[in-house]
Amino acid sequence: MNGPVHYFRQMTIEITEAVPSDVNDIHRLIFELATFERAPEEMVITPEILLNDGFGQNKIFTCFVAKINKEVIGIALLYTKYSTWKGKCIFLEDIVVTEKYRSQGIGSKLFKRSIQFAKDQNAGRLEWQVLDWNEPAINFYKHFQATLDPTWINCKFTREQLELIEFEA
Repeated sequence: MNGPVHYFRQMTIEITEAVPSDVNDIHRLIFELATFERAPEEMVITPEILLNDGFGQNKIFTCFVAKINKEVIGIALLYTKYSTWKGKCIFLEDIVVTEKYRSQGIGSKLFKRSIQFAKDQNAGRLEWQVLDWNEPAINFYKHFQATLDPTWINCKFTREQLELIEFEA
C-alpha cells in the first residue's frame, strides 16, 4: 500500500424545528452573522428575547436548526408576513451556518426545509433579502433559480428613529 490511508466518518446532519434549549446557540449564530455582515454592534437581540419571541405565548418566528452530533451548527429563521396581493407569505430572515461547516451542503438543507415550510403553510411567496456584496449568497440563491429582484428599495426606521417621530394630534 502506498501512502497513508484516511478514513472519513460520514457527517449526519439533522434538521429539526428549534426548541427552547437551542436559544443560546441560535443567539451565537446570529452574532456570527452580524460579525460577518460587518455590524456586530447593531445586534441588540438577547437569548431572553429570542426565547420569548420564538417559544413564548405569542410566538412570532419559527426556527429550524441544523445539528451534527447534537451540536447546533446552522439555523434558518422565518416568520409570517402578509401581502395584499398574495395573502400569507413566509419571510426567511436568515440562514446561518457556522464558518467551520460552510460549503458542505448544510445551507442547502436549511433552505430546502424553509421551502418545504412555506409550502406546508400554503404561502403565496417565500421571500428573503441578500446583501448586494455577498456574492457567495447571491450565487447560492441563483443555483436554486430564485428571482433576485433589483427593483425594490428596502426602507426602514430604527428604534431610535421611531422614538423621534412625533405626529400632530
